[in-house]
Amino acid sequence: MSTTSAPPSARRHLPTPDHDRHFYSLQKAFGRFGIRIFQPVLMPQPHWHGHIEANFAVDFEMVYDIDSTRLTLPPNRLVLFWAGVPHQLTAINHTGPGPHRLCNIYLPLDSFLSMNHIMPLQVALIGRGMVMLPQALCSEDQVRRWYADYRSGSFERAEVVKMELNALFRRAALEPFDFLRPPQHQMTGDRALSSAHVRHVIAMVRHVLENLEKPLRNSDVTAVTGLHENYALTLFSRVMQVTLKQFIIRMRLMRARALLVESSMAITSVVAASGFSSMSQFYAHFRTGYGLSPAALREQYLSTELG
Repeated sequence: MSTTSAPPSARRHLPTPDHDRHFYSLQKAFGRFGIRIFQPVLMPQPHWHGHIEANFAVDFEMVYDIDSTRLTLPPNRLVLFWAGVPHQLTAINHTGPGPHRLCNIYLPLDSFLSMNHIMPLQVALIGRGMVMLPQALCSEDQVRRWYADYRSGSFERAEVVKMELNALFRRAALEPFDFLRPPQHQMTGDRALSSAHVRHVIAMVRHVLENLEKPLRNSDVTAVTGLHENYALTLFSRVMQVTLKQFIIRMRLMRARALLVESSMAITSVVAASGFSSMSQFYAHFRTGYGLSPAALREQYLSTELG
């Protein structure tokens, strides 16, 4: 598991409407839905978190290292990727007069996988691809409208934003995707691994997310595919680049982190809600994944000055 810093939404961000923080901290999501607009800064090390992330860079290019691959994100385009893949912003290249602002949209993975009629996009992003949407589909003005709705404090406006994102993704899926980074099976030329196989992996991911607080045996997770257990496990590892066991641990850590920083839940309750079988197991995995104790991470978050 990669060493990680806290996600950007946990280090420094604009305040979130109370209803949004409450809703997402108590449900299945791995961190809340959120939008922020800010001046970008370089990241000292890679990090990962439990969202589908959308970046819109106003008049500048961003250079990302993703899974040790260097990618340049163009200005004024909405770019989507799964932030569970370790990623790091390493360079900023100005292409316009500014002011240079980055809009980040954070959509919890479980919310994204529950969206209707966007399976091609779900396959592409879970397959570790990075998709750039056509410029005509999303402008800076649109992004700023979403941000204003999100910051309004209106539950209805926030829900409309999510519906509009779903509609945007559906429209984008009508045409072939413009990949900045193709899905893993396309990138490696693995013709034996098709989009149908990735759909089986998505079914397993959904089952994990929906049952994370319960004991999860390989046989239970792979049963949702109808495939032989060993074959399903092999597919999972090829698509996700981690074993099913490692993925479950990572998802449990993501849920635990979200609960720690977005609620006042006792650590013993966080352990149970995240599906860890014991406190000792939880502490060992948490220190390995985040480099500090759960209490220290919560204190670090609470002491961070919010802009």
